Amino acid sequence: MMDNERVVERFLKYVSFETTSDEDSGTNPSSSKELALGEYLKDELSSLGLSDVRMDEKGYVYAVLPASDGVSAPAIGFISHMDTSPDAPGADIRPQRILYSGGDIQQKAGGVIAVSDFPFLEKYKGQELIITDGTTLLGADDKAGIAEIVTAAEYLLAHPEIKHGRISIGITPDEEIGCGADWFDVKGFGAEYAYTVDGGALGEIEYENFNAAAGLIEFKGLNIHPGSAKNKMKNAALYAAEFVSLLPAAETPAHTEGYEGFFHIQEIRGDETSAKIKMLIRDHSMEQFTARKEYLQKITDLLNTKYGEGTVVCNIRDSYYNMKEKILPAMYVVERAEKAMREAGVKPVTVPIRGGTDGARLSFEGLPCPNLSTGGENFHSVREFVSVNAMKKMVEVLINIASGAVEKG
Repeated sequence: MMDNERVVERFLKYVSFETTSDEDSGTNPSSSKELALGEYLKDELSSLGLSDVRMDEKGYVYAVLPASDGVSAPAIGFISHMDTSPDAPGADIRPQRILYSGGDIQQKAGGVIAVSDFPFLEKYKGQELIITDGTTLLGADDKAGIAEIVTAAEYLLAHPEIKHGRISIGITPDEEIGCGADWFDVKGFGAEYAYTVDGGALGEIEYENFNAAAGLIEFKGLNIHPGSAKNKMKNAALYAAEFVSLLPAAETPAHTEGYEGFFHIQEIRGDETSAKIKMLIRDHSMEQFTARKEYLQKITDLLNTKYGEGTVVCNIRDSYYNMKEKILPAMYVVERAEKAMREAGVKPVTVPIRGGTDGARLSFEGLPCPNLSTGGENFHSVREFVSVNAMKKMVEVLINIASGAVEKG
C-alpha cells in the first residue's frame, strides 16, 4: 500500500531530539529543546506540501491537508505531542531495532525487558521492535504518534485518488506535564472532531480517562539541636511521613487497575525545617475523585489540629477530567475509528485510559477527541518499546479514518 519504512525513518529521526518537558520551568514551552523539534517539524510539513503550516510562540505546530477537490466532509484532526516524560532520562536516546523471537530482551546497557515483568511481551513474537539501550526512555510516547500522522499525510498527498475532507494536524508541547492543551488554538485548528494518536498497544481506542489532579503538600517545622529538642523540635520530615502513612496503602498505581483510582506519591523531599510531597490524584468517577481530594484535606486538617495550624498546607490543582461525558453524544467519532481499524485488519479494543491525553482537555473545549493507539508499550520507562509492525499499521488506520469521513458533495 505504501512505503511503510517512512514511518520508521521519521520516528528514529524524531527521537534524536531531546524534548523532555519540565514542570518546574515556569515557561511555555517548558523546555526550549522542544522548540528545536518544533522547527524541524514545521519545515518538514512545509516541504511535504501541507498548507497553513505554522509554529506559534508557545511551540505548538499546526498544518492543514486541504480537502480533495469536489469533496464535502467534516474537517477532522489528528493530534500528537512532541515532549517526552521527565520520569526517565530522555537525552542521547540510542534506539535498537530488533526482530523479537520470544523470551526476555537483553538491552545493550545491561537492562532486561523481562517476560516475568511484562507478560504481554510474548504477543510480539515475530514482530520487529524498537527498544532502547536501557539507559533512557524511547520516546514512542508520543513521537510514534507524530511519525504516523505525518506519514499518513504524506501518503494522502502522494495519492490524490484517495478522497478526503480537510485534515488538521496539531503537535503540542508539554503534554506529559499536563499542559499540552493549555494554549491549543481550537478555533484556528478548524476541526469538527479529532483524534489524539497517543495510546499504547495496536487496536486500542480510548474515550474514558481519569479525572486528574496534582497535589503539593507542604510541611513547616522547627529545627532544634537534637540534644535539647524535647518539647521544642517540630520535624517537618516526620510530618510528611505521617501524612503518607494515613493514605490507603492499597490505593496506589502498583495495586490498582481498570477503573480503580489511586493516590500516587511522586516525590518526598525535606528535612526538619520544611518538607514537601508531590503527588497525583486519579479516579474515573467524579464522585470518587472529589472524595479523594476531600480526604487529603481531612488529613491536612487532622495534622494541623495535632501539631498547630499552618503546619501543613494542601495545594491541589485539577489537571483534566474524564472525557466520556463529552464523547458519548458524539460516538460516531469512536465508531469511525473502529471501522477504520477493521478495514486495516486490526481488531479494535475499547479500554479506559489510566492516565490522560490532550484529547481529554480538548473534548471539554468543544473538540470531541478520543485517543488512538500508537503501538508503543512501557511508556515513561527505560523498558519502553514500540512495534514497527504496529506503527506501519497505524498509518493505514489514519488513512482509513481520513477517507472514511468523506461525504460526496
